[in-house]
Amino acid sequence: MDEKDVRLHNGVKGAALGIRVIPRARSNQIAEVLNDGTIKIRLQESGADLNESLQSFLATILGVSVDDIDIVAGKQGREKLVSILNITPNAAHAKIIARLT
Repeated sequence: MDEKDVRLHNGVKGAALGIRVIPRARSNQIAEVLNDGTIKIRLQESGADLNESLQSFLATILGVSVDDIDIVAGKQGREKLVSILNITPNAAHAKIIARLT
């Protein structure tokens, strides 16, 4: 039997975002996009509720389920890497830019 080049794909599309969270803000908002592409987000929450607040805020802005958002790095810090399923990077970018304050 010939060896074949097999490429497996899970079929799920998504985007990854670098995020810097500023806790204890007056309101939840996307503040700016930094030069390196990191998105600065201000959140009212702090402490243990910060990650849940971030996931909920992003779900609302991006129009995806909270279950589609996963913090893959930086759960304890302010610098986070977030994976978002079921949205293309271009769609995520457009929705974030539209919400800049």
